[in-house]
Amino acid sequence: MSTIAKQNYRGVYHFSPREKWMNDPNGMVYFEGEYHLFFQHHPDGMTWGPMHWGHAVSNDLVSWEELPIALAPDELGMIFSGSAVVDWNNTTEFFEDKPGLVAIFTHHLEMPDGKPAIQRQSLAYSKDKGRTWTRYEGNPVLEHESFIDFRDPKVFWHKETNQWVMIIACGQTVCLYHSPDLKSWTFASEFGEGIGSHDGVWECPDLFPLAIDGDPSNTKWVMLVSIGADPAFVEGSRTQYFTGDFDGKVFTPDEDSMNVRWLDYGRDNYAGVSWSDMPAEDGRRLFIGWMSNWMYANQTPTEVFRGAMTIARELYLESRNGEVILVQKPAREMESARIRVLSMKDAAVKDINARLNELNLESYEIVAQFPRHKSASFKVRVGAGQQTVIGIHGDTEELYVDRMASGQHDFHEHFQGHHSAKLKAAGPSYDLRIYVDRSSVEVFSNGGQAVITDLIFPKPESSGIAVFAENDLLISLDIYKLIPADKQEKN
Repeated sequence: MSTIAKQNYRGVYHFSPREKWMNDPNGMVYFEGEYHLFFQHHPDGMTWGPMHWGHAVSNDLVSWEELPIALAPDELGMIFSGSAVVDWNNTTEFFEDKPGLVAIFTHHLEMPDGKPAIQRQSLAYSKDKGRTWTRYEGNPVLEHESFIDFRDPKVFWHKETNQWVMIIACGQTVCLYHSPDLKSWTFASEFGEGIGSHDGVWECPDLFPLAIDGDPSNTKWVMLVSIGADPAFVEGSRTQYFTGDFDGKVFTPDEDSMNVRWLDYGRDNYAGVSWSDMPAEDGRRLFIGWMSNWMYANQTPTEVFRGAMTIARELYLESRNGEVILVQKPAREMESARIRVLSMKDAAVKDINARLNELNLESYEIVAQFPRHKSASFKVRVGAGQQTVIGIHGDTEELYVDRMASGQHDFHEHFQGHHSAKLKAAGPSYDLRIYVDRSSVEVFSNGGQAVITDLIFPKPESSGIAVFAENDLLISLDIYKLIPADKQEKN
């Protein structure tokens, strides 16, 4: 394990597989004290290949234990993306006296002679907390005669209509189905024509309700749709969202959804979906994404492994300037990894930089606050000719990440870039939460309204930090070294 921990680009507090390729998160479900994270995995190669479901579990969303592969290809094809649920009431009749886990996934079967692949939906179930899986003998349970792209089912129990609901990607739209038992499915509706971004194929949808401004009597439904990379667009793959109403069969978008809205304004948060079966007493909607981009995912300069997940995040709906928007905040469990190394208030920039010069960090969190309409920025992972700049332009009220000189970038012509997000209805001051790891930055501002996630590949010795502020003053600054609980004893 020690050689794994010393990989230059392996994150200290981000999940990545022990070895080989990983992409989309799959089957996230909470059950009997464990957060399950399955993922698209090619265990025999460093690039995308025959897909399996890898598997990891956590009890705190920060420290992950990788388990043996859950699902491997069979006579019906590769194991593409999907979801998992707890069958509390044994609607499937797979279980006897206690609930169990059911995985709903896409079987992808390659066809000979250049014919299109066949994508169908199948089931597997587990009676031992996800450690072993049994394929349903009636697979596949859902197929479509005309859709070539028919994949990534996300399933949930809709209590208002007492049925299972599936949202599934269908090329340039999503379709909704319903079922009493996860085995027999009835088409309900299709969504997506004439709305949203169609810059790439639609993938990995999700659908869930959220209270607006924390008021349970005022709820909207949120639909996430990721879109694949297209060579015509330098942004590559990314994720959009819609808000509206859902009656168990039809999703009706609201007026705010007429404009394209992005979940993340960086380049490296893709195919993310939410955990199912969170306890009612918790009440959160938790999310994680694949921290890469199909534009260059197969070329990133890691060794032994390729692919990582974002940190876990909490999703909320909040009113800003008369618009209801989706907000992301780091999962509160991230604070368990904190070791405070610096705390300053109302400090001059020169005094802050003097203290920053004493630090030598590669995996840490910055929490900063400064006056509105004033610009400020941090340079992180600074070394010889290398730096990643993160800040806010006070005049235009934009959050940005500049990775033009962030480190190794020659693996793809479009990796370098300057990415920005507009701040909406900021208060009297700006806030920044910056998560820096060995090969990534994740930035949250304006209470999580503006979010940018970007990969970076600096040299290990590029560990400097510096700050600039237009008025030479920060209201507050806290810096924490981040080490997951299972690694703290070793440091």
